[in-house]
Amino acid sequence: MKSEARRDSKPGDFVRRETRRGAVEVRVGSDRDVPENMVFMPFCYAEAAANLLTNPALDPFGKIPEFKFCAVRAERAEVRTAAE
Repeated sequence: MKSEARRDSKPGDFVRRETRRGAVEVRVGSDRDVPENMVFMPFCYAEAAANLLTNPALDPFGKIPEFKFCAVRAERAEVRTAAE
């Protein structure tokens, strides 16, 4: 939340998260357990789509995803309105 406030966004706003592998626009949430300057996104939900941003590697034996870490650029998403 502290780092989000510095970016002029607050819970409920939409932000763009971008890595060298892709970008997604998501709604901001806040959790006091996430350290300052760290972004957390669950990767088990289609609307979060964190797997689009991280390494697709799987453990070769267990076939489970490796822990996902990567640098991310965070910026406020443009406000869009639907056509009438």
